[in-house]
Amino acid sequence: MERRTYEREHGYVNAGELFRLVVDHAQFAWLHNISEFVVRIDESLAAKEPITPEYTSVAFSLARKMFVPTESGDVFQKKYFDAIQQDPAVVIEHAELARLFNNEPSDSPGT
Repeated sequence: MERRTYEREHGYVNAGELFRLVVDHAQFAWLHNISEFVVRIDESLAAKEPITPEYTSVAFSLARKMFVPTESGDVFQKKYFDAIQQDPAVVIEHAELARLFNNEPSDSPGT
């Protein structure tokens, strides 16, 4: 969605240019939470130490909290809420994400 908005004003961007924009351009700043999260996961996967169940649980918990679309949350959550309201493709992806999160153990002990 953000890419389409950018391309309407500035023209087509390839994958490399898009990556640079996500890192450096103010219009994409709200996506930094996601890119930083992905970097942390990549670093963990590349580490010599095995990934523990505790790490996996914490990562899922952080992702669950991040991907809560709301009008009253942080900048990412507000923009995510707006994206869901504007783009059916985002709705579909959010539904898939929610399904995946629901297949994981909950954050509450004993549930």
